[in-house]
Amino acid sequence: MRPPVAPPGWSRWLVPPAALSVHLSIGQAYAWSVFKPHLESALHLSGTQSALPFQLGIVMLGLSAAFGGTLVERNGPRWAMTVALVCFSSGFLLSALGAVTEQYWLIVFGYGFVGGIGLGIGYISPVSTLIKWFPDRPGMATGIAIMGFGGGALIASPWSAQMLDSFGADSGGIALAFLVHGLVYAVFMTLGVLLVRVPSKESLPGARGTAQAAPPTGPQVSAKQAIRTPQFWLLWLVLCMNVTAGIGILEKAAPMITDFFADTGTPVTVSAAAGFVALLSAANMAGRIGWSSTSDLIGRKNVYRLYLGVGALMYLLIALYGDSSKPLFVICALVILSFYGGGFATVPAYLKDLFGTYQVGAIHGRLLTAWSTAGVLGPLIVNWVADSQKDAGKHGSSLYGLSFTIMIGLLAVGFVANELVRPVHARHHVPAPRESSDDTADRDHQQPA
Repeated sequence: MRPPVAPPGWSRWLVPPAALSVHLSIGQAYAWSVFKPHLESALHLSGTQSALPFQLGIVMLGLSAAFGGTLVERNGPRWAMTVALVCFSSGFLLSALGAVTEQYWLIVFGYGFVGGIGLGIGYISPVSTLIKWFPDRPGMATGIAIMGFGGGALIASPWSAQMLDSFGADSGGIALAFLVHGLVYAVFMTLGVLLVRVPSKESLPGARGTAQAAPPTGPQVSAKQAIRTPQFWLLWLVLCMNVTAGIGILEKAAPMITDFFADTGTPVTVSAAAGFVALLSAANMAGRIGWSSTSDLIGRKNVYRLYLGVGALMYLLIALYGDSSKPLFVICALVILSFYGGGFATVPAYLKDLFGTYQVGAIHGRLLTAWSTAGVLGPLIVNWVADSQKDAGKHGSSLYGLSFTIMIGLLAVGFVANELVRPVHARHHVPAPRESSDDTADRDHQQPA
C-alpha cells in the first residue's frame, strides 16, 4: 500500500497536517491518567495495576518502532499510518470489551499491547517522509508532527473527562468512552492516510521543474550499519537520559507539586495541581516545535547541550530552592518539560545529519527503544525514592531531593555522550550508485573488439 506520488507543484505543506492527524490521535496516551481513578474504582484495582496499560503501551511503542522501522521504510507512510490506525483503534475497541465484561487483562492487552503497536508504528510513520519533503528545515518539519503527540493529551484529557461525566464512571460508562475513542480516532487518522504523499523528483524543493532533483548529499547509512556505529549508541544514551529526566516529573507532576508546598503557608490545591499538569503538557508541546526549529539555526549538538546542561541546572534550582518559591518551581519544571518534548522532535533531524535520509525512519525506530527504557526508568527512580524517603519518616520536598540528584547525574552522562558524537566513519556509508551512462561506458570499454 504505497501512497500516491505527489505531482509537480503539489504543496509540501499538506504533509504536516497528514502527520498531525496521526500524532494528535496517538498522543491520547498521555491522557491515560484520566481513566486511572475510575478504573481503580470500577474494577477494584491498585494504582500499580491501573498503570499497566500505559506502561505496556510505552514499552510496545519502542519495540514496535524498533522492529517495524524497516517495514515502514520499505512500505511507505500510507502503509504505516494504516497499520497504526487499525492497531490503535482496535486497542480501544478491545478495551471497551474488557471494560464492559470487567476483564481487566483485556484492557491491558488491548490498550497496552495492540494499541502500543499502533503507537510505535504511528509515531515513526511520517518521519522519513517529512525529512525528504523539508531537507532545508528537517527540525521544524519533524517538530510540527511530533508536536501533535505532545499536544494530543490537551484534546484527549477534557474530552475523556467529559465523556466519563456523561456516560458514567462505572464499567459500562468507561466501555462506552473507549468505544467512542476507537471510532472517532479511526475517522480522524483516516484523513492522514488519504492525504499523505511522497515526493517525486520533480516535486522536491529545489527541483525547479527539472527532470531530476539533486541526489542526497552527505553520508547515507543503512539501519543495519547504523546500529554498529558508536554514534547510534551515544545518541541512544542522550535520548534516554533526556527522556528519563523529563518523564520523571511528568509522571508524578500533580503529587510532586502538592508535596513540595504541603508544609508551607500556601499549599497547592487539587485544581491548581491539575492546572500545573496542563501547563506541563503545553510546555511539552511547545518545546517540540520551538526547540526543534531552533536546532535548524544553531545545530543539533548545540541544542542538546541546552537540553542536558540547562536541564541539569533547572533540576538543581528546584532541589535547592523549589519549595521556597512556586514561580521558580513552575518555571523550572516547564523548561525541563519543554526540553523533554524538544528532545523527541530534534532527534530525527540529528539522525538525518549523521546517517542521511536513506533509512532514517528505520534508524529512528530503533533509537526509540531508549524511550521504552526511560519510560520505566524515570518513574521508577522518582517513585521508589519518594516511597523510601516516606518510609524513613521524611515528607514534603525532602521526598524528592535524592531523585533530583540522580536526575542531574543522568543529564550529565547524557551531556558527555552528546559531546562524544562525531561524524560517522566512511566505512559505514552506503556506496554511492554510479551513473548509468558511466556504467554503460565501462561495459562498452570492457567488451572485446
